[in-house]
Amino acid sequence: MAMHKSSSGSALGPGGLDLTQAFFKSIMNAEPSSPTKRHTKISVVGAGNVGMAIAQTILTQDLTDELVLVDAIPDKLRGEMLDLQHAAAFLPRTRIQASTDYSVTVGSDLCIVTAGARQIHGESRLNLLQRNVTLFQKIIPPLVRYSPDTILLIVSNPVDVLTYVAWKLSGFPSNRVIGSGTNLDSSRFRFLIADHLDVNAQDVQAFIVGEHGDSSVALWSSISVGGVPVLSFLEKQQITYEKEMLEAIHKEVTQSAYEVIKLKGYTSWAIGYSVANLARSILRDQRRVHPVSVLAKGFYDIEDGEVFLSLPAQLGRGGVLGVTNLHLTEEEKHRFMDSATTILQVQNHLSI
Repeated sequence: MAMHKSSSGSALGPGGLDLTQAFFKSIMNAEPSSPTKRHTKISVVGAGNVGMAIAQTILTQDLTDELVLVDAIPDKLRGEMLDLQHAAAFLPRTRIQASTDYSVTVGSDLCIVTAGARQIHGESRLNLLQRNVTLFQKIIPPLVRYSPDTILLIVSNPVDVLTYVAWKLSGFPSNRVIGSGTNLDSSRFRFLIADHLDVNAQDVQAFIVGEHGDSSVALWSSISVGGVPVLSFLEKQQITYEKEMLEAIHKEVTQSAYEVIKLKGYTSWAIGYSVANLARSILRDQRRVHPVSVLAKGFYDIEDGEVFLSLPAQLGRGGVLGVTNLHLTEEEKHRFMDSATTILQVQNHLSI
């Protein structure tokens, strides 16, 4: 079921009166627009709280020429599309479409997947995951069919395993399948450190890597503020700090999402900004470094099994352009390996 309403149509009224020629007259010796001009298209699969927060942030930040929404519930989908279209006078010009049919995504530069099955009371995490695999078997193949050159950005949870599932189902090279991973976790980490030091979070460089979840790894050795490495600075200044304090900050990062869900029922705004941030780096070829879920095989002694985990990766029009060659302490490396083992154990029980 297609529900297309173009923001650029010139027909007016029920009779379809075309006013283009009346309003605008071509200048002398004009040629048609150059076909080489870049037209950007983003498709968002899943019009729930997360998908709509992402769509709204992408629109307000003027990141695309065309935005497509896909969902299985037609009435809600049409309502969301119309609600966004009605804000056209307050937003950068973007063509907004919505459909339950994946053909509407044709020619997408970036496909963002937020759709996921909801957990039933008493259901095991593994059973929920298997239901999400079944859902992805209906989502990924049509996205690939209609946009064979797209980049897949997976947001659905558990994001690391589902990014692996999307990679397997798509047949894409690994650089074109990315999970949102710990990009948001790292933002929470930076906020908490900035809050402790009373500085702007944008001046804090800090990464959470590994699983987007309870086994994530805080890279304390990588933290810097205004270019100053924090831990080595404290040691040189002979300022003592408690390791328990560091662990408490990391625990607060891992518990942040649970707290938001407990208080308002779901998370939406922060993940919306996080994913729009990734979309900007990819589509505008910013070559910025983000901690996102990538194929981690070959990094930090992970040689057995194909597992997606978050590592600081450089993103651009080609997707993942490279992974930062970080120096991990032995403890950080050990925790990262534990994170990989946790994900692999879950993957081994899946049927794709």
